[in-house]
Amino acid sequence: MNDNLLPKANEWLPKANVCAQFNACAAAGQAIRPRTHGQSGRGANPFAMSATGGHGFGAVRTLGGRNTVFPPAKRNVRHVSALESVGAGARSADSDLPFAPSERSTVGIEWELALVDADSRELRQAAPAIVAELAAQGPHPHIHQEFMQNTVELVSGVSHTVGQAGLDLAASVARLRPITDSMRVDLIGAGTHPFSPWYAQKITEKQRYWDVVERAQMTARQVMIFGVHTHVGVETRAKVMPLLNAMLVYQPHLLALSASSPYWRNISTGYASMRSIIFQQLPTSGIPYQFENWAQLEHYVSDLRRTDTVGAFDEIRWDIRPSLQYGTIETRVCDSVSNITELLAINALTHCLVEYLSTLIDDGAPLPKLSPWFVAENKWRAARYGLDAEVILADGGAQMPIRESIGQLVEKLLPTAKRLGCAAELAFVPEIIRLGASYERQRRVHATALAAGATVPEAFEAVVAHLAAEMKADRPLPA
Repeated sequence: MNDNLLPKANEWLPKANVCAQFNACAAAGQAIRPRTHGQSGRGANPFAMSATGGHGFGAVRTLGGRNTVFPPAKRNVRHVSALESVGAGARSADSDLPFAPSERSTVGIEWELALVDADSRELRQAAPAIVAELAAQGPHPHIHQEFMQNTVELVSGVSHTVGQAGLDLAASVARLRPITDSMRVDLIGAGTHPFSPWYAQKITEKQRYWDVVERAQMTARQVMIFGVHTHVGVETRAKVMPLLNAMLVYQPHLLALSASSPYWRNISTGYASMRSIIFQQLPTSGIPYQFENWAQLEHYVSDLRRTDTVGAFDEIRWDIRPSLQYGTIETRVCDSVSNITELLAINALTHCLVEYLSTLIDDGAPLPKLSPWFVAENKWRAARYGLDAEVILADGGAQMPIRESIGQLVEKLLPTAKRLGCAAELAFVPEIIRLGASYERQRRVHATALAAGATVPEAFEAVVAHLAAEMKADRPLPA
């Protein structure tokens, strides 16, 4: 390859984006200066709540000579942006990492969707235009831009049932449709786009995104991926780390069910979830450490802060993590999902797991736990083999086909699902196994198109068309 064709070290972000961000920050009287490794932010707490509020992603303040993203001020209003009102409870004044307890087992969902051209099936950098049109119509607290301009994120309000959260998401899709249809843009849910190149995508003009690109360079630009995040409310900080550690046992189940990224840049990767492999390249991403208590988490974050590794807690992008300001366990391991029926089924499983484990803590019963090396192996197996994986269930090495393990898990969680009002949604989980997860359906569409005489590019376009059709149908379709 001709090295002259490659961008130089700090040229991954298009210059037009840098200029636009500079102008915006200059107009606001803010400096635009990428965080430099080694500049310390000691002497203040960068994880304290912002007094100025701002966008849900956090307000930018200057600390120790650099820009630091602070969590946003909470608003005690129901149905604002992603779980904004969860965690409105009191914080411990003597904690370096204040966790705001929230109503137990409330739930919120964040759903990242790709924007694709209805004709070429390529990704479209349409999010700025879509959000501008939404803004002209009025407030849109449930629809956001994301890291790249080819993405919109739909967020539910704080809900007591998965079904209620689903109604919020469906309303956002309905609001988007007239705008996207007029632009000949389709919405799709998948962990990756099958063929659009990462280097042709534009980054959203926000300081926090520029900081990511400035630090991680090409690995950040490659994060052309789409996921689902599920928040479940936790009523006390003492439960957070035990719940997080126990949830790691079931991380492969959630990943295998949601796996929807078998293709990447016109390549059949051999993985069910290529997204999870790409995302863990970023610093502080991937599998969380299994800390025994909150104090150990605080020590870890203090170390990262002291070495200028992170400027805000949300820069720790674990597969499962606590959300300080929302007072939740946030499960982030899932690929994006192609339709709302599957989305709610997988979220019902997540919701029930957190509540079931919380009940075990209440009863003084032991929680499931797995050694870190088995947790890592299970994640890799689920990413590689999807629903064909053998999952490790105990430190003794006991294994089981993950399809069978999911079936047993659904049966065990049924009483919890009835209490949470999501039994109908949970009941669809076995249907995902019967119909095939998204990665399996995509592979069948691709193979069928090739067998019918399509070229390789045409077969990939057929995959995108099928994903768009499932989004419109609100359910998985035969492939």
